[in-house]
Amino acid sequence: MDTLCDCCNIKSSAAKFLSKKELEKLNNNCVQVTFLAGEIIFKQDAFSSNIIYVKEGLVKIHIKGPHNDQIIKITKAPSYLGIPTTFGNKINQYSATAISNTRICFIDNEVFKQFIINNGEFAYELVIELCHNELNSFQRCVNRTQKHINGRIADALMFFKNTFENNEFILPFTRLEFGNFVDTSRESVSRILTEFKNDGIINLDGKKVKILNEKLLETISKKG
Repeated sequence: MDTLCDCCNIKSSAAKFLSKKELEKLNNNCVQVTFLAGEIIFKQDAFSSNIIYVKEGLVKIHIKGPHNDQIIKITKAPSYLGIPTTFGNKINQYSATAISNTRICFIDNEVFKQFIINNGEFAYELVIELCHNELNSFQRCVNRTQKHINGRIADALMFFKNTFENNEFILPFTRLEFGNFVDTSRESVSRILTEFKNDGIINLDGKKVKILNEKLLETISKKG
């Protein structure tokens, strides 16, 4: 690794509660890997022996369905992946793919379990993150099933605006992937984005998006 765990300034909120001895153990049982945009971090149905910590970047979580892959969510660093799998059957229940250049720490799951068993504050912070992720999943489910397509696309644009912390950003999706993300067709995505552009809500140049009327976009997102 290019940075020792005890000196790392991108620790998870849980890792901040590890003792110096535990951080040394983490450092000896952790490997950092950089993935380029589009590279698969791990595959569904493969055996898992590591907890994944997304240190920097953006990751697409997707599950193989009866007909094609379904994008479940986008995870922004810093965040853990694979915790439910580690305490389940050790088989990945989904795939993860980098959608921007991403730095990942692979942590030995047995060492990670020891931290949970022996360090209550570390375990508590993990529970908080898991609860937060579950509540977000519930909200995404409601949005996907009850909002009209305009609202879902506005949701996605606001998500990327907040993720990149900028009103101007490059969409990390093709139109097909965007449609998968918001449960609609590629054609519908192109049509709604064009409508937003014609209404002066966004400026659109290929994958480059600039939000011109954030207040209106947010209203569309909230009202669905």
